[in-house]
Amino acid sequence: MTEKIEVRCVSADEVRPLRHLVLRPGRPFEETRFAGDDALGTAHLGAFRGRELLAVATLLDAPHPDRAGARACQVRGMASDPSVRGLGFGAAVLAACEAEARRRGARLLWCNAREAAAGFYRRAGFVATGERFEIAGVGPHFRMHRELA
Repeated sequence: MTEKIEVRCVSADEVRPLRHLVLRPGRPFEETRFAGDDALGTAHLGAFRGRELLAVATLLDAPHPDRAGARACQVRGMASDPSVRGLGFGAAVLAACEAEARRRGARLLWCNAREAAAGFYRRAGFVATGERFEIAGVGPHFRMHRELA
């Protein structure tokens, strides 16, 4: 049976518990507040099963560091509850981010993907650019992007 997944806009405060659980476990909750969360034009998206928020991502209008001039959006704070990994909740949120980026006229969607999540992004059509890099206190990442034709 396929789960019914509904994706909708949520507040910055609503994404923080999943960010804490998945992206900042054992760290102060305040570290779930990311730069740009409250900026005009930032969108927070959540995937729900009923009333339960199970995956989140934040979409910002942000230039790609290596592609100056390309109209781009960045995905940040992508997190899925471990209980639903592989069930399409993360993919649904990422698809909603892509749709919103296209609506905004972006030609490029990019992220700094955790090494452990790189396969998820590859399956969604993203490619890694550059070498693996470390974000202090968070871990190894790859910069990844997807062209939006």
